[in-house]
Amino acid sequence: MGVLYVMGWVPSDTVARLDNLWAGERMKLEKPVLDPRIVIVDIDGKSLTEFGRFPWSRNVQATLISQLVDHYKVATVGYDISFPEPDTSSGYNVLEKLSQTELKDVPALRQRLQELKPMMDYDGVFAGALQGKPVILGFNLSPDQIKGTLPKPLFSESDLNGRELLAYNAPGFEANVPVLQQAAAGAGSFSVVTDPDGIVRTAYLIQQVGEDYYPSLSLATAALYMKARAIKPYMTETVDQLSQAQRDSGGFDALTILLPGNIQRLIPVGEAMSTFVQYHGIGGPQGGSFRYVSAADVMTGRAPAALLKDTVALIGTTAPGLVDLRATPVNPEYPGVEIHANLIKSILDNKFTQRPDWASPAEALTILLVGLVLSFTLSALSPLRAIALGVVVLAAAVGANYYMYTQLNLIFNLAMLVIVIVSVFVVNVAWGYFFEVRKGAALVSRFGEYVAPELVAEMAEDPEKYNMDGESRELTVMFVDVRGFTTISEGLTPKQLREYINLYLTAMSEDIRSSHQGTLDKYIGDAVMAFWGAPVSFNDHASRGVATSLLMQASARRLNQDFIARGWPELKIGIGLNSGLMHVGDMGSNIRRAYTVMGDAVNLGSRLEGITKVYGVGIAVGEMTRAAAPEFAYRELDLVRVKGKNEPVAIFEPVGLVQDVDEATKRELDRWQQALVAVRAQRWEVAETVLDELRALAPERGLYQLYVERLAYYRAHPPGEDWDGVTTFETK
Repeated sequence: MGVLYVMGWVPSDTVARLDNLWAGERMKLEKPVLDPRIVIVDIDGKSLTEFGRFPWSRNVQATLISQLVDHYKVATVGYDISFPEPDTSSGYNVLEKLSQTELKDVPALRQRLQELKPMMDYDGVFAGALQGKPVILGFNLSPDQIKGTLPKPLFSESDLNGRELLAYNAPGFEANVPVLQQAAAGAGSFSVVTDPDGIVRTAYLIQQVGEDYYPSLSLATAALYMKARAIKPYMTETVDQLSQAQRDSGGFDALTILLPGNIQRLIPVGEAMSTFVQYHGIGGPQGGSFRYVSAADVMTGRAPAALLKDTVALIGTTAPGLVDLRATPVNPEYPGVEIHANLIKSILDNKFTQRPDWASPAEALTILLVGLVLSFTLSALSPLRAIALGVVVLAAAVGANYYMYTQLNLIFNLAMLVIVIVSVFVVNVAWGYFFEVRKGAALVSRFGEYVAPELVAEMAEDPEKYNMDGESRELTVMFVDVRGFTTISEGLTPKQLREYINLYLTAMSEDIRSSHQGTLDKYIGDAVMAFWGAPVSFNDHASRGVATSLLMQASARRLNQDFIARGWPELKIGIGLNSGLMHVGDMGSNIRRAYTVMGDAVNLGSRLEGITKVYGVGIAVGEMTRAAAPEFAYRELDLVRVKGKNEPVAIFEPVGLVQDVDEATKRELDRWQQALVAVRAQRWEVAETVLDELRALAPERGLYQLYVERLAYYRAHPPGEDWDGVTTFETK
């Protein structure tokens, strides 16, 4: 089986993940050494504090470039940032429009604007700073838009003499505004290649857009630094020596960089003109091979001059909130700009790790020989000597693999060889195999009724991580209930009621388990209880819960259409959602037990489900859920003190994903928030005016009518100056 896997005939995601894990550990074993040629100019928290929030206006970027090139004498600048939109932050466009409309009779204004235009045209200021300077801008490949101007391509299909170069062909791009691109020395794509598991292991050095080929940001920056005259695809073998498969793929397996003095630098590339990223250290200011300098220190002249002179300066960001962090084999939160720095280092050092064409046959032969030798040898040895031999062979395999990587720059997979060594050893000592199988089967049996099948399969691959023991975790819990179920049950025959409730529970359960991989806790009559974050841990458990609640309301509306068509009562559901620290595990009595959650956060979730009826909404979530799922837009409902809790909590109704909310809804949410602020400030007239507007916009929304009634009560019974704006619920 091992031979079949390494030859590519029998795939295995598990083995591939193990190989990827070892590849990351192998890189982390190398001690990082600071490279003085490459410096990262970091738009960090300090820079944002001194120069304002990002994105900065282009005149600030002009200052940064002028300081780097003119003052600090850097050799090359690479921007891990693009500028696809014009910069209108100076207000010049508004003033110019006024001078042509309302203030057109003020000739002095037009004259003064013409005088100020060179200063207020921030794109022009930035372009002036870029002109004649060794600056490479960044651009992003896009699947669905064409924006900005691309740089001059490295070459086109017509330059390949009829051959086909298989590179990633992007349908679109988000490049830089023309005035900036024309002023810059060039541009390169900062798009990265993300593997199916979300990890960046390889990078495209060349990408195609239409019939033209463009460099990556790292390749373009390194080429400018080395004063390269041209970059072309290259065949390391002659056409006659190529296999048929190589001929079919064009035969290009390298890039050649033509340097001054007709020196050629070859860069080996793999599929789609890609190369492995060789990471040095875990990244960041304290864990990599590259020095970080705050952009604020550069612009104010505080940075040491010797640190930047004659270097490649890569401009990027590690500031919290700007989200330029990537998952890599060495660090799940790796600065994106440092990926380009590692690639530039490899180009400058002319040192690339690569997987040779003969790697798979060599791995297959090694597995076959080691497996046969161990199979015959271990059975003839005593247990102690068998253990010693297994350890020695395993250590030799790991050591040889590490040596070939660090000294010969060759990548060989190791996981299958290790699996074969361990498997042969385990089989010879005759233990573990059936134990592991039974453990996986037991896990499937125990959790199968709670979680989606794909989660059970994932858990079965590593059953040691999962059990039903009690523990405390940050989770999100959901309670769902049918409105007016007693009336519904009275209006249906027993058979109809069974079908009604079965259709409803099936739809809700599928939304919970299949769509967002929640854990289905229990049915309580017509009610449903579920939670996210256990047994499989999700960092985005709150987001999954909110997304599921919106999906369930949509499913309920779809079901309701079917029910009404059948002449059945209307279906409406209320959903309460809350996040927080909960106790989760196998709980119950000696007679019956269940995998469930308990705690104050769970109780609040239950209360929120009941509260939806008061506010006339379908979903109510707690403030911790809202904070943990910021990608959704919310309507704040109230500050409440539920029964059993002394501290008030804010409750919200999720409206949808922020990017999906239309402008009309956004305006309605803003006006509603104004009304809520006015109520809490006891400005009854203001609140009433806004509420009247909102009721005219959405007369069906019961929330607005509720607050109108409250206003009438507060006016008749003023709550007093010490009122905290909290609504107290004395019942569940």
